[in-house]
Amino acid sequence: MKTVLLTSLLLLTSVAVTFGQWGDEEMSDKPSFRDRIFTGGGLGASFGNYYSFVSVSPIVGYKITPKVAAGVGFQYRYTKYKQIQPEFSTNDYGASIFTRYNFYGPLFLHAEYEYLNYQMINSFGEKDRDTYNSVFVGGGFFQPIGRRVGFYLMALYNLSYTDPQPGEFSPYNTPLLLRAGVTAGF
Repeated sequence: MKTVLLTSLLLLTSVAVTFGQWGDEEMSDKPSFRDRIFTGGGLGASFGNYYSFVSVSPIVGYKITPKVAAGVGFQYRYTKYKQIQPEFSTNDYGASIFTRYNFYGPLFLHAEYEYLNYQMINSFGEKDRDTYNSVFVGGGFFQPIGRRVGFYLMALYNLSYTDPQPGEFSPYNTPLLLRAGVTAGF
């Protein structure tokens, strides 16, 4: 256990040193519009006995300044529930707007508004469609992989989250949301 903890601490320290070297070349004094655009997002999948899902969530953003960026994201998730009879599948989709502020090296703050249109099964066994609005706040870090490509990891808290009442359904089962993905410049 000590070895794993020590190795993790060493890796985090080396990552922090690497992060400190990122940013000077990120944006020149007068970057072009193309240099300010970034794309990315995430892919997700889970396969289990109760349910399986596949999700795609692309983002497009714009670096307003070297430290501030804003953008839009889109989300699609297909879920198949296996232990409910009869088996059924749902399609959820949504959009979001976000802003990020890099406050120290690789560390950033993130705020986001998300609109999600999702399907659920009602008490009669029929599919119902509903909407869910979320306001997320949190932060994360960005690890460059190359000059225009990097990996991000963030933890967000849903300020709009409320525990579902009996008979209600929520697309999120907790106010905490963890995300990981890749972004790339053009």
